[in-house]
Amino acid sequence: MTSSPSPEVTLRNLRQLSNILENAIGIPGTPYRIGLDPIIGIIPGGGDLVTGLLSFYIVFTAARLGLPRETLGRLVMNVLIDVLVGTMPVFGDLFDVAWKANSKNMDLLEKHFSVPQTAKKADRVFIFLILGGLLLAIFTVSAVLIWVVSTLYQFLATGG
Repeated sequence: MTSSPSPEVTLRNLRQLSNILENAIGIPGTPYRIGLDPIIGIIPGGGDLVTGLLSFYIVFTAARLGLPRETLGRLVMNVLIDVLVGTMPVFGDLFDVAWKANSKNMDLLEKHFSVPQTAKKADRVFIFLILGGLLLAIFTVSAVLIWVVSTLYQFLATGG
């Protein structure tokens, strides 16, 4: 029987994933870094789905650590903002570079675990509903974007 990794190991692994998504590549001559999130997000429809699911994984894994409702709600809100704004052509890609939802979420997680726990853990029903809602939002936004791109392609291919 295998045991779950400690919260410290889980946080370290999630931080590594977050860094790959948002801070992996330094921009020469500047203090700024970007990751794979805005690069993958350039792919119409599918890119935002992939990065949304990776962000969902971070929130899902964090939820298994026994977070309170307030913290889980903030994690989900950061991802929702990232997914919704990130789907806008050009502006969304620039927003992804600056917003860094996964880094914000990791900061929230690390802050939560750095102080003694006084808040009550979220119950399973709340976790199911909030994670289910996030997953539904990610798939809905991606489906709408794919529909828009395919409709635009068909319109242009048939000459309007």
